[in-house]
Amino acid sequence: MEPSLLRVQEAAALLRVSKWTIYRWIEEGRLRATKIGRGSLRIFRASLNGLIEGQCADQGSRKPDGRGKVVRLRSGLRASKRRG
Repeated sequence: MEPSLLRVQEAAALLRVSKWTIYRWIEEGRLRATKIGRGSLRIFRASLNGLIEGQCADQGSRKPDGRGKVVRLRSGLRASKRRG
């Protein structure tokens, strides 16, 4: 039986991202988490599974266009300083 709550490092290992990405996704609301005790953070496995399933559905519905990965930039940041 899989645990219903995961540590940040465990969630990061499952998704193959850094622990800082997990913290950021929690702040953005992409993952649900709870604090246990004096600040131990745990991620709900159901939230993790939902993120994975959502990514699979998004990738399956998108048509490949040969332009590579889409990256969203925060306002105020420039994508490139090259001109041309």
